[in-house]
Amino acid sequence: MTAEPLSATETLLETEPTPQLMRRTMGTFASGVTVVTGVGADGVPVGFACQSFASVSLDPPLVLFCADHRGRAWPRIRETGRFAVNILAAEQTDLCGRFGSGKGRKYEGLDWELSRWGTPSLPGVLTRVHADVHDVHGAGDHDVVVGRVLGLEAVTDREPMLFFRGGFGVQSLAPAATSLDPWGWGDNWG
Repeated sequence: MTAEPLSATETLLETEPTPQLMRRTMGTFASGVTVVTGVGADGVPVGFACQSFASVSLDPPLVLFCADHRGRAWPRIRETGRFAVNILAAEQTDLCGRFGSGKGRKYEGLDWELSRWGTPSLPGVLTRVHADVHDVHGAGDHDVVVGRVLGLEAVTDREPMLFFRGGFGVQSLAPAATSLDPWGWGDNWG
């Protein structure tokens, strides 16, 4: 198979992957945004913003997310072995910012409920996926977490939150973000 030549508007840039270049390059892949929630062994709710989430299998029902194993929330969720993935709606940037930052109390002043699966359910999200930790694979500075789905909740029917090039939404001519901290990237989601 022969590669197609680059058009006049395309350029080819090949370079070694640095963390900054990886972030900028991988930012060209638009993704949904979620908040993974759980309860620590002490009964205190925890959570973190996560854009690395996907369906793995329909039978058995499996999903996955990736979490920084140096983060504060994921190790506490791993202890108890159960989590919820709250899929955010487009206008929920405040909720994303709350859980995407390492600062402040995530649940303080937030109208949330404990689900029948014992996981925190966030208000106004598109969907919730409740799961048990099925398997964990270390991968560099993150863990790839596979969860066995226990229950699904369709909550609202609105537009999804999308993350693209360091910002929310997908604009056809959106420039690549020059800042590495548009709303909490530097806080290590997870």
